[in-house]
Amino acid sequence: MARVSLDTINPKVLKCEYAVRGEIVTLAQAVQEELKSKPGSRPFDEILYCNIGNPQSLGQQPITFFREVLALCDHPSILDKSETRGLFSADAIERARQILDQIPGRATGAYSHSQGIKGLRDAIAAGIEARDGFPADPNDIFLTDGASPAVHMMMQLLIRSEKDGILCPIPQYPLYSASIALHGGTLVPYYLDEATGWGLEVSELKKQWADAKSKGITPRALVVINPGNPTGQVLAENNQKEIVDFCKKEGLVLLADEVYQENVYVPEKKFHSFKKVARSMGYGEKDISVVSFQSVSKGYYGECGKRGGYMEVTGFGPEIREQIYKLASVNLCSNISGQILASLVMSPPKVGDESYESYSAEKDGILSSLKRRAKTLEDAFNKLDGVTCNKAEGAMYLFPCIRLSEKAIKAAEAAKTTPDNFYCRCLLNATGIVFVPGSGFRQVPGTWHFRCTILPQEDKIPAVVSRLTEFHKSFMEEFRE
Repeated sequence: MARVSLDTINPKVLKCEYAVRGEIVTLAQAVQEELKSKPGSRPFDEILYCNIGNPQSLGQQPITFFREVLALCDHPSILDKSETRGLFSADAIERARQILDQIPGRATGAYSHSQGIKGLRDAIAAGIEARDGFPADPNDIFLTDGASPAVHMMMQLLIRSEKDGILCPIPQYPLYSASIALHGGTLVPYYLDEATGWGLEVSELKKQWADAKSKGITPRALVVINPGNPTGQVLAENNQKEIVDFCKKEGLVLLADEVYQENVYVPEKKFHSFKKVARSMGYGEKDISVVSFQSVSKGYYGECGKRGGYMEVTGFGPEIREQIYKLASVNLCSNISGQILASLVMSPPKVGDESYESYSAEKDGILSSLKRRAKTLEDAFNKLDGVTCNKAEGAMYLFPCIRLSEKAIKAAEAAKTTPDNFYCRCLLNATGIVFVPGSGFRQVPGTWHFRCTILPQEDKIPAVVSRLTEFHKSFMEEFRE
């Protein structure tokens, strides 16, 4: 029988890479197993995962109201028990009843409409409208298992061949390069300007668009990640208006990754959705196509494992909407717990609700702690020899630049890896800290970075800083020219 080999599988799969779960993380998991089987075998006793935006795996607690509603929806028979009112808040009980009334058969184990439960889409549309001040249509909402399947769906829709290009920021979140590769398109890079705090210049978009066209590539869409991942910048509204105008002029679909919309840490910046910006400029459905991605995995909620999210699809004709619906139908529907959570995230407790004060305290506590952690790590990186780090205005990451000596670069070459991967590998082996090499996100050629999340709990941050500082000093000393 012929065996399946690397030569006989889909070459698009071979081309696809996903760094946040790549080599360094695999090594970290092996070291973790070693620590369990041979305690004391390393100069550290735990792995500090700073590689992925997975808050609850690092100790962040879920929002109580959200989990109360989920529990009641999953086990509705307890709604009528007398002791339930002593265990659950009145507004969680009421919300669960409302949601169950909208679910076919009142069962979270049943399939739903392929776009998601209509009543939940109504709640999400109302939340978008309240956020933006412009109407939102529940029929524009497609509920998905996190934002990632929605991104894949749009790539599947837009990419016809390798002659179709998707403009992506560099550095970028590897989901985009991976999904473009899997669907057979071409990534058209545009570089964010590190010197201006990872600024997005429209002149750079125009340059890369023209360069792609000159190579026979048809740009189909522009990806913008705001707040930025891995770079943590928050776009100014005027900058967003320039981006909208560019997309309108060139007929590009604007793919707006807005999953960090709750994660803004600087008072001078605010999140504005691209749909809101387009509508405020007077552009309607017939002027520009905008797809906004949102997820329950980020923000202050951090419900990564629940796999909830949605895309709001605007500016497409009914015949295209029909094709998007067909793609959604192939997967039957997204999971119901994720759908419920997406509705709760966009419609949380309001002033006057029993849960409002505890909900607000939990939300504010998480976001203020993330802000402090970001500042502590930013300051620590900027104190390291040969490292510079821009401010984290939002999201959950820092993306410091590290200048490595020729000696370190040659050592990386001898180890058959990139210099930033070499640094991260050495860091892991010496300290148990897991960073993601910048090459996994792509970067300006000749520069080296790594991505660090701000998610370890606040009491773990001093350990990250002290271990990193000590390691960095010895690494730089070892590879000094």
